[in-house]
Amino acid sequence: MHMTAYITMLFALIGTLFLGGWTAAAYLAGRQERLVFSERGQWAVTSLLIFASGILLRALIMRDYSFLYVMSHVDNTLELAYVLTAFWAGSEGSLLFWAVVMAISAAAFIFTPGYRALSERTRAWFWIVFFVIQAFFLLMLTCWVNPFVQAAPAPPDGKGLNPLLRNPGMIFHPPLLLLGYAVYVIPACAALGAALSGDKPDWIRPTRNWSILAWVFLTSGIILGGWWSYMELGWGGYWAWDPVENASLIPWCTGTAFLHTAIVGARRNALVKSNILIMGITFVLCVFGTYLVRSGVVESLHAFGEGGVAAPLLSFILFLSAISVFSASLANTDGQRTLGGLLSREGLLVIAAWTLLALGFVVGLGTMWPVLSKLWSAKSVGLDANFYNRVCLPLFVLLALLFSACPWLGWKEGVRDKRGLVAAASAFVISAGAFYAMGYRLPLALLGAAGAVSCITTSLLALGLLPELRTRQSIGAAAIHLGLGLMVLGVAFSGPYQVSAERDVAVGQSFEVGGYTVTLKELHEKSARNMAQLIAEFEVKKGDKVLGTVIPERRLYRGFEQPFAEVAVLPGLGDEIFAVLLGLTEDGGASVKFNVNPLVNWVWIGGTILSVAPLFILRRRKGRDQE
Repeated sequence: MHMTAYITMLFALIGTLFLGGWTAAAYLAGRQERLVFSERGQWAVTSLLIFASGILLRALIMRDYSFLYVMSHVDNTLELAYVLTAFWAGSEGSLLFWAVVMAISAAAFIFTPGYRALSERTRAWFWIVFFVIQAFFLLMLTCWVNPFVQAAPAPPDGKGLNPLLRNPGMIFHPPLLLLGYAVYVIPACAALGAALSGDKPDWIRPTRNWSILAWVFLTSGIILGGWWSYMELGWGGYWAWDPVENASLIPWCTGTAFLHTAIVGARRNALVKSNILIMGITFVLCVFGTYLVRSGVVESLHAFGEGGVAAPLLSFILFLSAISVFSASLANTDGQRTLGGLLSREGLLVIAAWTLLALGFVVGLGTMWPVLSKLWSAKSVGLDANFYNRVCLPLFVLLALLFSACPWLGWKEGVRDKRGLVAAASAFVISAGAFYAMGYRLPLALLGAAGAVSCITTSLLALGLLPELRTRQSIGAAAIHLGLGLMVLGVAFSGPYQVSAERDVAVGQSFEVGGYTVTLKELHEKSARNMAQLIAEFEVKKGDKVLGTVIPERRLYRGFEQPFAEVAVLPGLGDEIFAVLLGLTEDGGASVKFNVNPLVNWVWIGGTILSVAPLFILRRRKGRDQE
């Protein structure tokens, strides 16, 4: 079985290399009609990758420990849901998942109207670029991160899945991120192909749905990752600016910037070279995220560690970056129009895009600072969360303000609706005054909360005050900015105004935290087949009113010496009570940590809207998109 899978992967690699050469030869010979062979060849490569993936999935389900990958991530007691998610739990499986999704995406793209809308020359270059990328991933899977390495002799049981990964977030968070990374290959290859072909680079509309879907997957993965971190790690937050968290945020920033510059490019035939470069770099940054996770270049709680892939990944990143810059420089800009003034909708969209690019640059620079600092210092210097908060959060506030004003401006210049602009400005001023009077006076949090209210107000009013925008696309765009506003509001309060307390308590004892009374009602131990549990039950009261019970746990899984926390929360649209059981005290009591997190659930509500709303702006029929 191992040899069958390996040979399958090898044939896929050889087939991809052959198809790349065939496509290039057909293009040079001026025989674009031969691209049908390239298209059918991709179907064959996709079938081989699906077959190889099926072998690994079967081995996981059957708990075939003769596979080293299975032995490393599964054991006899692991639930079936987590057995299946073990497919992407390790470096080898996650890269195979990425390669399969890329292959399926390319095979599916062939059947879409967008593919047929590309010129013949652009299609040829699309396949040349795509086959280069696919060949690199297959080379990785056959040489450096082979998921089909044999474990000899096969043990009777495996090591099991890391307890931190035994969470519902594991089922959705990693594959959504990988789906986002992989699907970006379609618009990236189309952008580079259009530039290299020398034809008019009309690729934004044909790949519009793919750009949106990739962004949806990546956004959903990031939001779920934050929720997973909040619920599983037990430190009380959802974003620590960890290098691996940043790895997904950096391409998200450039991908979001592209969605805004693409609107200008599609409507005005402008920013031709910028759009090609931004999309190419977005996919490069997806690969860069993989480099951060798997190279060991930076230390991270989430990283896979060094697996011998640092050099090939870095080489490919540099190669693909050079291709992106070179392609953008060759783009045909005939007929390109000039942009409107800065105080126009076009101008604010460009400013928003530049803000997002600056955000991505700052996060990337901060993430790599420990590596860069070694150039002039013997000891690497890392940057903590305070640096990111001071630099990045003002940029997020600026984005909220830009989106508050943007709908009320004309495309070329001037204000198109003074009522809306006045309402947005009034919402900012009034909410800022109200929050200040309520005692929320931290400058950045105050500006962020007021900017969020202004953004929410604009999103809700835009459709009512601008009848010409009452389309499916405009509803989706307003909902996206509504979700962003709700997230900014949640972040503005949940971080700076979090109240935390750590206590050692005995059964029956109480303590105060953030205006709430917490009482330990019960503490007991429990044993299961695959773990031992320490369970505490706390009653939470506000004044004389009992609000509910939280039951945090401390778990020790079989095969792991380190205990893990199972967080418990008492949710609310205002304050959320967050409880972590730290362990037993010497006198048999409980050591606990309680947080009061204000408005934190608006982060998840806004994030859900942000992830779902773009589905409404997907193109459903052929024709001009309404922006």
